[in-house]
Amino acid sequence: MPEQGLASETPALRLERVSLSYGPGAEVLSDVSLCLPAGSLTLLTGPSGAGKSTLLKLAYLGMRPSAGRVCLFGVDTGRLRRRELAPLRRRIGIVFQEYRLLDHLSAYENVALPLRVLGTRETSYRDDVVELLSWVGLGDRLHARPATLSGGEKQRVAIARAVVVRPELILADEPTGNVDRDMGERLLRLFRELNKRLNTTILIATHDLSLADSLGAQSLRLADGMLMRLPAHAANPGHRTP
Repeated sequence: MPEQGLASETPALRLERVSLSYGPGAEVLSDVSLCLPAGSLTLLTGPSGAGKSTLLKLAYLGMRPSAGRVCLFGVDTGRLRRRELAPLRRRIGIVFQEYRLLDHLSAYENVALPLRVLGTRETSYRDDVVELLSWVGLGDRLHARPATLSGGEKQRVAIARAVVVRPELILADEPTGNVDRDMGERLLRLFRELNKRLNTTILIATHDLSLADSLGAQSLRLADGMLMRLPAHAANPGHRTP
C-alpha cells in the first residue's frame, strides 16, 4: 500500500461534553469528551454494555447526542442538515464485529462493493482490491464466499472493505470479539500497520484490555457512561489518570 503524507493538525474526531440517553432512563454516555488527533491509534476498552458501540455510532453519525457536540474533521456535525452528513460519512471506514458481509458475493466482490456503490469502474480498482486482499492474507481466497470463510478470514475481508476507499478515519467495533486470541492479535497488527503506513486515524473498541496492552496504543476506558484515559500497559483498568 502506498504511504500517505503527514497527519493534519485538525483532529479527525472530537466529542465535546457528549451525553446520550434513550428516553427517560439512565444516560448511556455522560459528559464524554474525546479528541482523536489525525493519524492516531486509540483503543476504547470497557465491559460489555458500557456504551462503546454507542460512542462509535455517534462517531460515524449513526445517531445524534442528547447533549454536546460531535465534530468530524473540524466540522461541527450538529450544524449540518441530514443530507449534508453523507460527504463526511464517506471519509469514514467501519469494521463491525459481526462482519456484515453479503453472503451471495465473493470476498473480492464484498471488498469492491463500496467502490461499485460510488460508480467507480472495475478496471480502475481491480488491482487495488486484489492487493488489499493479499495484504490481509487472503490472496488465494478472492472468489470464496463468506459461508466458506472462517471468522478470522471474514473479519480480514471486512477490514479490507473498510480500507478500500482510503478513509481518513476507521472505526472498529469489537473486531476481535469472534476470533481466538492469536487471530485477534493478528488483526490488531493489521490495524497498527494501517495506522503507520497510511496515517489513518483508527479507533478500536474492545472489551479485552490485554489485547489493548499488546498493541501499545493509547487506551481509553468507558465505564458507567464515563470515559477515562489509561496509562500505557495499565494493569488496573480502574486506574484514573489526572
